[in-house]
Amino acid sequence: MGISDSVETAPAPERTAQTQRLSVAQERFTFTGSGSEYFRIWIVNLLLTIVTLGVYSAWAKVRRTRYFYANTMIAGASFDYHGNARSILRGRMVALLFFGAYNIAFKISATAGFAMLAVLGATMPWLLWKSLQFKLYNTSYRGIRFGFGGTVRQVYYVYLVLPILALLSAYLAAPFVHQRIKKFQHEQSRYGRTAFSFHASVGGFYRAYLIALAVAIGGMLIIGVSVGYASAAFRAGGPKTASAVPGALLIILLATYVWMFLLFQLFLTLIQNTIWNNTRLGEHRFNSRMRAGRIVYIAVTNLIGIVVTLGLFVPFARIRTMKYRIESMSLIPAGSLDDFIADTQKQASATGEGMADLLDFDLSL
Repeated sequence: MGISDSVETAPAPERTAQTQRLSVAQERFTFTGSGSEYFRIWIVNLLLTIVTLGVYSAWAKVRRTRYFYANTMIAGASFDYHGNARSILRGRMVALLFFGAYNIAFKISATAGFAMLAVLGATMPWLLWKSLQFKLYNTSYRGIRFGFGGTVRQVYYVYLVLPILALLSAYLAAPFVHQRIKKFQHEQSRYGRTAFSFHASVGGFYRAYLIALAVAIGGMLIIGVSVGYASAAFRAGGPKTASAVPGALLIILLATYVWMFLLFQLFLTLIQNTIWNNTRLGEHRFNSRMRAGRIVYIAVTNLIGIVVTLGLFVPFARIRTMKYRIESMSLIPAGSLDDFIADTQKQASATGEGMADLLDFDLSL
């Protein structure tokens, strides 16, 4: 019996439910940007940032972000970015002021340095919170803005107490801290008035960290054994092989760097899948299908392209990476997405936009 037969013979309420499930299609994210388009934005941003001694970097970020948002689409519509470059510039000036004062304080005395470190620790969580609010509030989809909540108490617990806990535990608690930070970020985010929720367990984060650690140890053992064999060969060869030592060491360092670079791509894949496969928007679910082999291939070929072109391949590399990461994502609606958007638009119109002046700040790190 086919699906259509089962729907026809089912009672009316059950038939209606089955029809609704069949009509709900998975909505995949798509990215329509191209390397050649982004190259023009990238090269102009770079030149103007150099000429203005970094001042234009805030406007460069707005141009870059608007390009990526406008080319990220789902269900036939793209995202929009409404950030103001002057707000970003103010945030960067604040960050520069803090870090400059930090460096100067330690040159004056250790006491002044640690005092400035305490000031940074006391203010940075609040600044990060305001930056997240700025970023989400200035992002919209189909005319509806995102938002970010949270309280001062939550912010200082997540961005100050938990990092200290990770440090005191010799980073054994790092996966737990990472999970709590992502839980806070996702559960305080909203689309209109609809809240996101986060369901990834601490165990899922430990699993990702342990897999990455096991792969890292395996790779370092292979490199270590290779170093041992190379050392033995040099000792057996006597003085004639001494001139080859610097080259061998360079190869070993390069191999270690490449291995750690590839390891980061694996970890990125594990974490993205863990986070987004356990995130919901109301009753709607997300799905991430990133594959380690594919992202490693993209990362390696990007690296080769950047080296060969002396950096000119950077914008093309970013487009390739962004396209894969975005198009690995999809939204699985719990019902009609059009009905959800229409209902959210009604709610958003009643909310108003009175928060704009309170969120006019972006740390932009």
